[in-house]
Amino acid sequence: MLLGSTGSIGTQAVDIVQRNPDRFRVAGLAAGGGRVDLLAKQAVELGSGLVAVADPAQAPALERALAEQGSRAAVLTGAEGVAELAGAECDVVLNGITGALGLESTLAALRAGRRLALANKESLIIGGPLVREAACPGQIVPVDSEHYALAQCFPRVPEGELASLAQGHLHARRDEVRRLVVTASGGPFRNRRRDELASVTPEDALNHPTWSMGPVITVNSATLVNKGLEVIEAHLLFDIPFDRIDVVVHPQSVVHSMVEYVDGSTIAKASPPSMAIPIAHGIGAPDRVPEAGPGLDFTRAQEWTFQPLDHEAFPAVRLAAEVGAAGGTAPAVYNAANEEAVDAFLKENLAFPAIMDTVSRVVSEHQRSERPPVGPPARLTLDDVYAADTWARVRARELLTGRS
Repeated sequence: MLLGSTGSIGTQAVDIVQRNPDRFRVAGLAAGGGRVDLLAKQAVELGSGLVAVADPAQAPALERALAEQGSRAAVLTGAEGVAELAGAECDVVLNGITGALGLESTLAALRAGRRLALANKESLIIGGPLVREAACPGQIVPVDSEHYALAQCFPRVPEGELASLAQGHLHARRDEVRRLVVTASGGPFRNRRRDELASVTPEDALNHPTWSMGPVITVNSATLVNKGLEVIEAHLLFDIPFDRIDVVVHPQSVVHSMVEYVDGSTIAKASPPSMAIPIAHGIGAPDRVPEAGPGLDFTRAQEWTFQPLDHEAFPAVRLAAEVGAAGGTAPAVYNAANEEAVDAFLKENLAFPAIMDTVSRVVSEHQRSERPPVGPPARLTLDDVYAADTWARVRARELLTGRS
């Protein structure tokens, strides 16, 4: 099953499937509804019998597009329909849905016993305890390039001895791991001071020097929020404490992350900046997919550089570690407030540094309040997560419009 098939991750996954027809078959597709013609075209080309659209208003248009192209695929609608598709019969579910909407589908896939290729980091971050409870060891295959890299840097152990949520490779002896090193490109504003960021525009923020992504994740890369979310994800996937997860700036985006061991050795995973490789591994694990992406040319002179992150200019990573350590609904508040602030920035209603100022204030108010739930309750529920998400969005909008 391919969720988010019309987005960047989804279209790359479709390309990999079409280049390997003897290896993969797509049983079902799901997308938000912004590109129903493409969704219908994918369903026809891939022969998928199930198609889901998250926006119910787009269902009639999708049904017409499918009929015009001769498809008899069944159409499911709404978040419930996408989750139903995620739990349907298949071997692997690739969750490439953007944002918090992916949580129900992540849980549905895990509870149905499917292997989950996880590109929707938000679902793990905001629903951490719920996802960890639902997942069996090794059931999640990370598709984020950094977490795919970390998984590759752990020693291989027999399937029955896996000790983490992430497929493939966390050694049971965590005391051998000194720290995880997550790399960041630094985004379009690398090396700028905080006072130099006040005048940047959405166009500036969307001009990423390395990656081609959607607008929200591109702005998150510019603020380093995306890297903060990845720190939380690394903690949840590999069960390494936050004080042993570092972020370093690596502009070339060739080394995708590293694991440092207590004997002083460091194992790094390197490849060109292409998402095709982790996507292919996500749907094909534990085996590799030949020619999934380009390799590195070590016969050509090149330079890889690393530098510390400027936490004053880019406070998102430290704040993410704080909310990750707080647990409970705090990560959901961080994520939701950020999505609202990024939307305001993209509409030119908010200055770039104020994105994190807004997130920080909403997180601080949440931590001081009794409602929505603060910290890990006895048993976090989906309703708790969605209530916190809603509260954070409302509060962020109030702050953004100047209301108390």
